[in-house]
Amino acid sequence: MLRAEIYKALPGMTIDVKLAFDQGILVLFGPSGAGKTTILNCLAGLQKPDNGLISLGDHVFFSSKDKIAIPARQRKIGYVFQDCALFPHMTVKDNALYGIPSRCKKDGGFRMSVIEVMEMLGITHLQNRYPAQLSGGEKQRVALARALMVEPDLLLLDEPLSALDFATRKSLQAELKQLQRVWQIPFVLVTHSRKEMHTLADEILFLENGCQTGYQRNDKRYLKLGVAV
Repeated sequence: MLRAEIYKALPGMTIDVKLAFDQGILVLFGPSGAGKTTILNCLAGLQKPDNGLISLGDHVFFSSKDKIAIPARQRKIGYVFQDCALFPHMTVKDNALYGIPSRCKKDGGFRMSVIEVMEMLGITHLQNRYPAQLSGGEKQRVALARALMVEPDLLLLDEPLSALDFATRKSLQAELKQLQRVWQIPFVLVTHSRKEMHTLADEILFLENGCQTGYQRNDKRYLKLGVAV
């Protein structure tokens, strides 16, 4: 169970949200500047709330009351950024391995090798290419592979599909749903696309100007062939 109470004052806006989410995909939905990315950064440990609590299962990542602030590197959280943030001088395989101690998962307590993760995402044949040689969809799959290599307990995705064409975006939406079912960890995904929200979300947190304006389960009655009607 992911639990978060985040209060953070920013110039011109104050983040004030509460959420409790167990499994599936939680979508943070709202217009640009609503505070969605700031919430992801607080969950990841890249930003620190002024007050609140963030926990995942029995692990407390942040507590203003108990003065707990676990650094990002110790939270075992995967993060896929909007621009992929791949290293241009590294191959696909090297990008996927980035952040793994000694570049090897053997005997490190990990369940899956880099080849297994790349096979899951259909990018094994790209392992020796560089980011400049990849399409937008391929870059996002590499970014997903890198996030999953640490075998996270929580995956954060900041508008991961926003820069893709319609066909690629639709294909990756289906892949994300399948990936969550296989991985069985909470995904928290940011979008300001209503169609994407309805397609991907199991639960939705609505945001406007930093404040939580609603929280609901996605009603599948409003879905038809994966598209909101």
